[in-house]
Amino acid sequence: MVLYTSPFPNSFLSVLHSFSWGLIFPCYWLADRLVGSFVPTTYEKRQRADDPCYFHALCIIITTPIYLALLVASLPFALIGFLLWSPLQSARRPYIYSRLKDKNHANGATLLTEWKAAGSGKSFCFGSANVCLLPDSLARFNNVFNTQARAKEIGRRIRNGASRPQIKIYIDSPTNTSISAASFSSLVSPQAGDNRTVNAGIKRTTSMEYKGDNCGSNGEENREDKGGSGEPHEGEENSCIVRINGEENGHMSDTETDTINGQARASGPAEPPLEGDVEISKTPNHKQKEGDSGSLDSCSASRESLVKVRVGDGTVDQSTVNNKLLYKASIMKKTSVRKKKHTDETFDHEISAFFPANLDFLCLQEVFDKRAAEKLKEQLHHYFEYIVYDVGVYSCHGCCSFKFVNSGLLFASRYPVMDAAYHCYPNGRGMDSLASKGALFLKVQVGSTPQDQRIVGYISCTHLQAIAGDTTVRCEQLDMLQDWLSEFRKSTSSSSTANPEELVAFDVLCGDLNFDNCSSDDKLEQQHSLFTHYKDPCRAGPGEDKPWAIGTLLDPEGLYDEEVCTPDNLQKVLESEEGRKGYLVYPTSKNHSSSQKGRKASLKGNGRRIDYMLYTEEGLYLEWKVEVEEFSFITQLAGLTDHLPVAMRLMVSTGEDDP
Repeated sequence: MVLYTSPFPNSFLSVLHSFSWGLIFPCYWLADRLVGSFVPTTYEKRQRADDPCYFHALCIIITTPIYLALLVASLPFALIGFLLWSPLQSARRPYIYSRLKDKNHANGATLLTEWKAAGSGKSFCFGSANVCLLPDSLARFNNVFNTQARAKEIGRRIRNGASRPQIKIYIDSPTNTSISAASFSSLVSPQAGDNRTVNAGIKRTTSMEYKGDNCGSNGEENREDKGGSGEPHEGEENSCIVRINGEENGHMSDTETDTINGQARASGPAEPPLEGDVEISKTPNHKQKEGDSGSLDSCSASRESLVKVRVGDGTVDQSTVNNKLLYKASIMKKTSVRKKKHTDETFDHEISAFFPANLDFLCLQEVFDKRAAEKLKEQLHHYFEYIVYDVGVYSCHGCCSFKFVNSGLLFASRYPVMDAAYHCYPNGRGMDSLASKGALFLKVQVGSTPQDQRIVGYISCTHLQAIAGDTTVRCEQLDMLQDWLSEFRKSTSSSSTANPEELVAFDVLCGDLNFDNCSSDDKLEQQHSLFTHYKDPCRAGPGEDKPWAIGTLLDPEGLYDEEVCTPDNLQKVLESEEGRKGYLVYPTSKNHSSSQKGRKASLKGNGRRIDYMLYTEEGLYLEWKVEVEEFSFITQLAGLTDHLPVAMRLMVSTGEDDP
């Protein structure tokens, strides 16, 4: 399948389209500014609280006639532009595929090595977020504003969070010879050759510096220089592995693990103090960056993601292990191992202030504004080499009703895209019918076997009908989604059962489905057959989420409250039940109104979880096993959108031993 790298098949149509949009844009911009001036956000209201009450009214009185006059003057040009623009949409392609040609531009990204399926397995990390990048006047109805600046900031936060290095800590348990992987922490950046295991009793020195955008060619040279280091486990790019001895009971000792003057020590009581030491030293050129605690240039890790330790025969209790590490140049911040409250769960789950390290795939919804999409793409290309954006159809072509905006879907990947397809839901209603909401289906190549068989994965991203009460519409869209999924798999498969040319490693579906698993009004969606084919890691069953799962829809009125306006603050609030009740939208029931304030005892679940991350074991290579390794609710976009991003890490086990 040919991937479309431009919206039109030839340059003449592209120039004509640019000319027509140039005629439309002044009218569009003026209308957006005019409407936006009458819809203030709570942030703007607070900023104006100290101004005289007449000041804002005076500004509106002055600017409104100016906007109206210019709007009327631009209407004839907009009409001519529309008459040119609308017919051109019949020749427009359904998406644009962008591939980063200059690899030096991807400063924060780790160079990927092709997976040869020779080890025991490989992990893949998926992220999904609704970023609410609507035209500014419409975004204000969700209490967010300044779409262009938000797009750039969202892109910077995502790629800075994902490009942080990954540390894995292993615990050797004397009562169990197996070794359990523990941490996906991302504080310490390994230098050249650090992708190797550090045995207990050996001091390990590595830089605390994360250079982010400034790592440049030096970082790439370091990554290329692997001389003298062991080969990393497959799927563990940019990771530093530390192995520490445990006690006989399978738990770490009560000895406090301190990092003072750049040293982190972990030892058991029956061992000399130096046993198991890991020394972490700051390089002289380390500089504190603004925006720590989860903002765009942060190089620090969230409190609970700094260290997560599991042993072979049990979980390390939170109260037994403390860790002090250097948070900024002169600040010591104490953190402790997060206790897994639900021991029957087979994977880690957390509320994190950062996107996961080594994020491989990203699916975004509501990237409706085309200028914002360009800014977002430019930022994401610092980390993701392959991006599919401007997905959807316009005008009356491809769907039943007129479409003013695209689908809002965007896909970013560190692995090459082999095939892509888009389908528009034809049954949209109300305001949703003005957008070409649909589903984007992608096939990516993640490696190859020694026998030259391609290893591929399938990822689908969608956004369903949003209007409350449209249960029938969403169920119909889920039916279409299943049919399109099956059709895409069949049309892009080049394998036969007898002689497979490619092996399928994973099949993931994510997006904003606009229903939750606890609301009484969403029972039909909760019982849809999609959930018999795809697994939801957060779901215990129809109408019931697992105890640790939380809602992903934030109460728009509280977005700019001091308690939740930063990633760290929002993380702390969402870790408590009372905090969630104050700042998350909760499932509705027929007996209660949708108002959140003042309603505590009757709330069901932990908030409305409408952003999903699903996976299936059907249709995969039979000799491989897919398991969830980690699931995260992410607060790094606090103050930028009214949704919580979610992330899932899958482990594809091949059943073979490490080489």
